[in-house]
Amino acid sequence: MSILLYSTILLPMAAAIPCYAIGRSHKAARDYLADVVTGITFILCLCLAIQTVTNRNASGILMEIPYICGMGLHFTLDGFRGLYGTIAAFMWFMSTLFSREYFKHYRNRNRYYLFLLLTLGATEGVFFSADFFTTFIFFEIMSFTSYVWVAHDEREESLRAAGTYLAVAVIGGLVMLMGIFLLYDVTGTLFFRDLTGVSDSFINNPANLTQLWTAGLCLLFGFGAKAGAFPLHIWLPKAHPVAPAPASALLSGILTKAGMYGILILTAYLFLGSSLWGGLILAIGVCTMVIGAVLALLSMDLKRTLACSSVSQIGFILTGVGMSGLLGTENTLAMRGSLLHMVNHSLIKLVLFMAAGIVFMNVHKLDLNEIRGFGHKKPLLNYIFLMGALGIGGIPLWNGYISKTLIHESIVTYINLSHSDAVTGLFSASFMKGVEWIFLASGGLTIAYMAKLYVCLFLEKNSNPTIQAAYDNMGKHYMNKVSASVLALSATLLPLMGFFPGIIMNGIADMGQEFLQITSLSESFSYFSLTNLRGAAVSLAIGALVYFTVVRLWLMKQTDSNIPARIYIDCLPRWMDLEELLYRPVLLNILPATFGMICRLLDSLVDTIVVVLRKTLFRDSKLPHELPQGTALTHMCAGIAASFQWLGNRTIHRKHPRNKDYDHKFALFYEEFSENSMMIARSMSFGLLLFCVGLILTVVYLFIKDVFGM
Repeated sequence: MSILLYSTILLPMAAAIPCYAIGRSHKAARDYLADVVTGITFILCLCLAIQTVTNRNASGILMEIPYICGMGLHFTLDGFRGLYGTIAAFMWFMSTLFSREYFKHYRNRNRYYLFLLLTLGATEGVFFSADFFTTFIFFEIMSFTSYVWVAHDEREESLRAAGTYLAVAVIGGLVMLMGIFLLYDVTGTLFFRDLTGVSDSFINNPANLTQLWTAGLCLLFGFGAKAGAFPLHIWLPKAHPVAPAPASALLSGILTKAGMYGILILTAYLFLGSSLWGGLILAIGVCTMVIGAVLALLSMDLKRTLACSSVSQIGFILTGVGMSGLLGTENTLAMRGSLLHMVNHSLIKLVLFMAAGIVFMNVHKLDLNEIRGFGHKKPLLNYIFLMGALGIGGIPLWNGYISKTLIHESIVTYINLSHSDAVTGLFSASFMKGVEWIFLASGGLTIAYMAKLYVCLFLEKNSNPTIQAAYDNMGKHYMNKVSASVLALSATLLPLMGFFPGIIMNGIADMGQEFLQITSLSESFSYFSLTNLRGAAVSLAIGALVYFTVVRLWLMKQTDSNIPARIYIDCLPRWMDLEELLYRPVLLNILPATFGMICRLLDSLVDTIVVVLRKTLFRDSKLPHELPQGTALTHMCAGIAASFQWLGNRTIHRKHPRNKDYDHKFALFYEEFSENSMMIARSMSFGLLLFCVGLILTVVYLFIKDVFGM
């Protein structure tokens, strides 16, 4: 089993270099090799997932690669890891098959496949990691290799978005590393299984508890940045529109879940049952859910809409994770719902981004007014996109409905328990009633913006009849059979999961029970009861209302009286772009100017102190006579040089004699040499002095810590 697990991580990374080398001379062979490697990785992960279900002894085994960075790399296997390793490998396999047609006319395909395989291995390393150190190592590898996806086109907007993505990843990684240092210092371990409920053990130790929370918040910052949680979501709406569609599917569907993986660990292990932590995650989740949905509704770009939708769906997942902390031991519905929505969102975004890739592959545009009517007379693409839209909209009998219902019911459970004082959470029943309505309204916004995309692509016609005729005449030639099979298979999974929730969805949720540390449901959950269907009906009604009032009346207008068709307009307020409004001005202008001013003031302060001291306490004494210039050595050297000069003037330079003051020249050289030597000696002395002071302070600290047990 250990060989299988290591192979899922190392095989793609080891195959990346041969794939790149083969691609330099034989592109078709490279494409087939990438297909084979991702396919084998999927089979290996599927075998691991099956072992966790059929063999209970397969879970919890710790595997180690020693001596890496001093601490070694540690991996383990359980149902959740097997599940998400398999989902990641499946999505990579589907995206790689689709990439063959999508990148047919792209440059730098060799580079794309190289980093595609490297990122696959790094992502599997994250999901199978057993401690925070291993997670961090592969997390950073994953961030740097996936950066190349965003910058692939090398256009100005691509490089700018890639810079944003890399900046968020680097800053998040550094803050995460600081959290790891703090966590190891206060707990003495980084293994997930050893950190279960550690916050409860520090209740009577405020200093350690404060450090633990500081470490937890630093880790939350790092994982939240990758997950796309508010306010660190800024990279998602920028990176997805410029990245190639297969890469966008993986960025949205899998890499954001690597961030959610870390947040789940913090919630299910470090802060298990903490209502304060649950309240924090819930607040972040609600903000992320609403802001992402509003941004998606106002977007005019197909892939940007899907990217903002990913932000909103991450908010749904975070809401469920937050509810699990607030509910304590009654967290079963919340945790199962969060896990299932992670799975659902991964598969749905695979379908939707690949469908968007079909549009861009043929039109090379993403503006809704320009791609309007593309899906007309294309029944297969219509079916594929519709399955994704119904799934993410939470429509009954599709997979998204199942996970959203569980999260919604966890909110209702909290409200009911609050009335009977059965929970001691931070929020009242009335406050959580407001959260419930925000949850349902966000679901309605999801339906509205997906209806906007579906109607634009498949029901409306382009305002230019010539362009519409070109779209209609494509027939079946807008994608090949491999791409069609990949998209159709992925899309068909979504209703299957929703039609049979008792078999498929419950089985998936059961695989995460051990990892999420939750108990099984005491009784079967009725997904299609009238109470649960009522929540979906409310969201559907809100979605219809928003679509017909906001989208059709406010987000569309008629620009030319001769053209009866209305066009979509951009109503996105500038203040909603946090990157341009806040982050770039602060990081690139305000902070450099502020710290530069502070440094200049400190530098001037030192010079001022030196001048004042020389004018007062260390005033220079008047010279009774002018000091002699140079030394005996410089005078001797000057005399020798003057002799050679005299001889030259009598022989070679008789017409143009030279008269240089070598006495002054050698004296200046001597003064410069003496001053430099003195500066070097003083710098070395000062450095040694600081080293001694630091060494003394370290010894004093160790002595105090040993004596007083600090």
